[in-house]
Amino acid sequence: MRPKVKAFFDEATNTVSYVVCDPAGSACGVIDSVLDYDQAAGRTDTRSADEIIAWVQSEGLSVAWILESHVHADHLSAAPYLQDALGGKIGIGDHITIVQNTFGKIFNEGTKFQRDGSQFDQLFQDGDSIHIGRLRCDILHTPGHTPACLTYHIGDAAFVGDTLFMPDFGTARCDFPGGSAEDLFQSIQKILALPDETRIFVGHDYKAPGRDEFAWETTVGEQKALNVHIGAGRPLEDFVHMREARDAKLGMPRLILPSIQTNMRAGQMPEPEDNGQRYFKVPIDRL
Repeated sequence: MRPKVKAFFDEATNTVSYVVCDPAGSACGVIDSVLDYDQAAGRTDTRSADEIIAWVQSEGLSVAWILESHVHADHLSAAPYLQDALGGKIGIGDHITIVQNTFGKIFNEGTKFQRDGSQFDQLFQDGDSIHIGRLRCDILHTPGHTPACLTYHIGDAAFVGDTLFMPDFGTARCDFPGGSAEDLFQSIQKILALPDETRIFVGHDYKAPGRDEFAWETTVGEQKALNVHIGAGRPLEDFVHMREARDAKLGMPRLILPSIQTNMRAGQMPEPEDNGQRYFKVPIDRL
């Protein structure tokens, strides 16, 4: 089946969120939602999520799933806010436990922070499948950017998170804790093994030099032929050398500290302290 896909682009974080709809019914899923966050003021805002809510309600849709492709380092998830408004189950890959263990130590979360993925409604393994109405969604574990990255293969579409970008921009960084350029290469091969006509929906776009408009939809065939990092049959050794050299020059994402602390909790903020206030931690000289 060919799902109907509605994209919502958040220019502040260059993130693309998607609503994926069963063309033969009213069921839908939301992938990689955004909670707006003003870093300087420490304030959240729901305007991006409210745009999704308004569209879903205007279309008369019923949310079955709120899906995360991974624990994002560049934006906060709005999954709990969407769930309160629209229903649906929140899902992520079962390797979230690796991310929780890693960053639980970095942020010194203590024993109250559960590292078993129980903050999410469902943890997916490679090869699992779920349904959005009559649409079947197959789960592909595609690590490399993080250990817990997933691709959601739904009908003729694949939602790849941060694994691949548009062909003129390349591939995801692999230098976060638990990342691996070798793993990313193998994950990309799994995606490129899908039929050439499969639509690829990326998690971010940064407008490669020379391109005037933001874009987020391509195909497997275009990625295989044109991706500047992995296309035209680039071998593993060359890819790893290129990726690691590029990553060594990259700074940390602007919102990585609040994003990780929120997203490893399924979009929930850290627990309030004894004064009732919630706080994000800043580990000095750690990342």
